[in-house]
Amino acid sequence: MRRPRITDWLFFGLALAIGVAAVLVALRPTPGPNHSAHQPMVSADLVPAAHSDGLSEAESGYRFERVVTPEVRGPEVPVAFRILGPDGRPVTRFLDNQTKQMHFFAVRDDMNVFQHVHPTLDGDTWHTRLALTDGGAYRMFAEFVPVDTKDPRHPVVLGVPFTVPGDTTFVPVPAPSGETVTATGYTVARAEATARIPVMRAQVLRFFLRGPDGVPLTAVDPHLGANGHMTGFHSMLLSATHLHPMQPVGVRLVDGELTFHSMFSERGEYRLFLEFSHGGRVHTAAITVAVD
Repeated sequence: MRRPRITDWLFFGLALAIGVAAVLVALRPTPGPNHSAHQPMVSADLVPAAHSDGLSEAESGYRFERVVTPEVRGPEVPVAFRILGPDGRPVTRFLDNQTKQMHFFAVRDDMNVFQHVHPTLDGDTWHTRLALTDGGAYRMFAEFVPVDTKDPRHPVVLGVPFTVPGDTTFVPVPAPSGETVTATGYTVARAEATARIPVMRAQVLRFFLRGPDGVPLTAVDPHLGANGHMTGFHSMLLSATHLHPMQPVGVRLVDGELTFHSMFSERGEYRLFLEFSHGGRVHTAAITVAVD
């Protein structure tokens, strides 16, 4: 019987190493449908889950079905759609989310056009109208909370693109700023000024409201069951992020301060749209923040 040579031992060692590597690969956890291999692992105990972002027309078993899509410009362009459930049938009942079953947004890709409306249900179809007086590429979002949800604070958001033909007056997205003025003369200043916001980390954003006279507001009127409503849109992806108002309705504002709980799932710049009610009307402030 031939004694093993050194080359035999080398081949044996190589085969053993290959076998061990194969076992380790087989035992390694496989990324699930909500986690791709290139994404960092984040503990669910450390970071709250961000809600769906409206980059898809289907999410969590629900699907946006177009019925009437905007195709022309105008002050009252009709829109109609259905929300299909996991069984493929239209869903006509959702939980109230800031007093509404359905929040609907339309945003142009330069963030210069923003619409927030609340469709009405006729049969199994939701109907609304949008003020789209300029052309361009848009995305519309349907935001709702399913009745069987396990997390009512994080709605499902479905989004679909559409285009309004004709000339477009493109406006560059403003750079991150610590202050903005509404079309009605109210000033909204971010307490953190232009400080960058960490990605995938729960944060409290603070804003100070001043009236057209420069005096801080001591109170705001209830709007959608809260002191205000805020939604952010990624300036490149057009993904949507809902921010939750923190102060109870009716509480006196200190130095005009409103606070919102937030968590942003993507790096980049976001355009935040704050809606609040004062003096008998709703005012909308838009401000850009940087997330990294």
